[in-house]
Amino acid sequence: MRRTPATGIVVTGLIVIFGRLPAIAGQPDAAAVVRGVDAAVYARFEGIAGFTVTEHYAVFRGSDQTHPAAEMTVKTTYRKESGKSYKILSRSGSGIIIRFGLDPLLENEKRINDPSGREAWWFTSANYEMKLKSTQTGRINGHDCLALSIAPKQKAPNLIIGTLWVDASDYAILRIDGVASERATIWSGPAHMMRDYAEFGGFSEATHARAVSDSTLFGRTVVTIDYSGYQIQFVQKP
Repeated sequence: MRRTPATGIVVTGLIVIFGRLPAIAGQPDAAAVVRGVDAAVYARFEGIAGFTVTEHYAVFRGSDQTHPAAEMTVKTTYRKESGKSYKILSRSGSGIIIRFGLDPLLENEKRINDPSGREAWWFTSANYEMKLKSTQTGRINGHDCLALSIAPKQKAPNLIIGTLWVDASDYAILRIDGVASERATIWSGPAHMMRDYAEFGGFSEATHARAVSDSTLFGRTVVTIDYSGYQIQFVQKP
């Protein structure tokens, strides 16, 4: 989904109006929260020129959640103008799982971060129906947060049905948890996915992710991803 000039105007306006919003006074307004989530997502995109991060992937099979069947460590580079690229630092374990599990996972990440269509996968109201679950705040990783139910407007393995938690003061994403709206293959059910985020330089970045799927051929598979060593290049303000 390409950004048109009109889209750019809307994005800029959202950032000016809603970027880094102050704390909610009294009870939060559901529509304002959704607009704030949109603004936080667009502000992150506009504010980050690129970053590098080390990602460690581990795959667990069946009931064994202690000994990975396969592992891979990669150095991920993101550039706003070109998307993501990967450098493999290490691999170990099952070659089959790496070839047919982890390698396609990296290729999928490249695809959904391609500049020509990445906005279609963002957690925004353009892609999701969002509803505030409660006006009461909770706590996640030391932050007051608000929970929104999310349902994608179209089905895809990368779009989830579940819950989005955002910071109550600036609406930055803190956690997502849900089930893929569409199975990745005919051999497995929709994966259950969770991802935690932390703030780096005022913007949300992933710190830990976990996906669980069940297959008629391969049984239960759990994939975890841990992110470390962020080096972020911010867009220079004029």
